[in-house]
Amino acid sequence: MCDVINKIKEDAKSVLDELLKAAKLREGDLFVLGCSSSEMIGERIGTHSSADAAKALYEVLYPALKERGIYLAAQCCEHLNRALVVEYDYAFAHGLEVVNAVPQAHAGGASATLAYSLFEKPVLVEFVSAQAGMDVGGTLIGMHLKRTAVPVKTSTRQIGCANVICARTRPRFIGGERAHYDENLL
Repeated sequence: MCDVINKIKEDAKSVLDELLKAAKLREGDLFVLGCSSSEMIGERIGTHSSADAAKALYEVLYPALKERGIYLAAQCCEHLNRALVVEYDYAFAHGLEVVNAVPQAHAGGASATLAYSLFEKPVLVEFVSAQAGMDVGGTLIGMHLKRTAVPVKTSTRQIGCANVICARTRPRFIGGERAHYDENLL
């Protein structure tokens, strides 16, 4: 297990560095994480929830986002309808409706359970529109991203044993062929 834990940390740092560079997130933005801890340790999604694997990922991800003032939304598994753990302050500021559930290892997943214990004032919400995200192990975060999502291909394609897919978002193009676009928003 130690080798997998160290690999998770190394892979996560590499992926996060590339994604943050590509996404150009600003203070106050939202980053959504979907994470199968089972997949990170080489098992099938939803079968071997691993608090150790989730902890290894969060040791890299959470401080890096927090120091930049970026909020983290941790997606629960399908047993909680892919609700998300967010900070109460973020939910309140964005008018998000809070739902009542507390994630557990086998009803929410190890990642969401850990987020719920780490956040200052955690709540669950059903919907967000994040500016960027990371899907570790095929958890399907697309429903939680803003409308125009752009894949971000990172040089590291796995975290631990799990495939990772990243995305950033950008404003939609409008106006057709005569329109001019702000290069800073691409």
